[in-house]
Amino acid sequence: MDDHESMRDLLANEFCPKNGFETVGSIGNAADAELYCLTKRPDVVILDVCTEGGSSGLDAAAKILGGYPEVKLIVTTGFGDVTYASRAREIGAHAFVYKVRGAAYYVEAVKRVLNGETVFPEPRAIPVSQGETPFTKREMEALRLMCKYMNYKSVADELSISEKTVRRHMENMRLKAGFATTTELVVYVLSNGLINPNY
Repeated sequence: MDDHESMRDLLANEFCPKNGFETVGSIGNAADAELYCLTKRPDVVILDVCTEGGSSGLDAAAKILGGYPEVKLIVTTGFGDVTYASRAREIGAHAFVYKVRGAAYYVEAVKRVLNGETVFPEPRAIPVSQGETPFTKREMEALRLMCKYMNYKSVADELSISEKTVRRHMENMRLKAGFATTTELVVYVLSNGLINPNY
């Protein structure tokens, strides 16, 4: 499931009977993924994070794994967002593939997950000043929400923490990354594609 028809065609060509596979279908909108699993009963689903209509592949992945735990799920993206792979792992996905790896790597990943393995890349992180510890999971959650243009109160409400705690998280990240203001940090991660606030 990918919003680019060319990517869907590329994967369909790789996962063909000649290579020992059968592609039971492909769609561009993750919102239809759960219904597709109900009707097609695939063994493996390759699901893009960002799909047509603004549908989130990560949300669809969680629904598929909740309703069809036997399905092996591979999440993929062409974006450099540093949170996607870890979020896919937390949902229970079996693999995560950056699209730059190429079609042959998808075949390798599918074979490995069918053999019971999980396939994830080395974690990516937002660069911090030398000697500083990386951002924590909770800090990253707060930063993702700030990148959605939420204010401290909105972030606090969504994370069920105090505004004071949100401010502390943002201050910690700002200092670790060496920025003068929180706004500079947010602009940096957005402009460098490190966080995609829409998915």
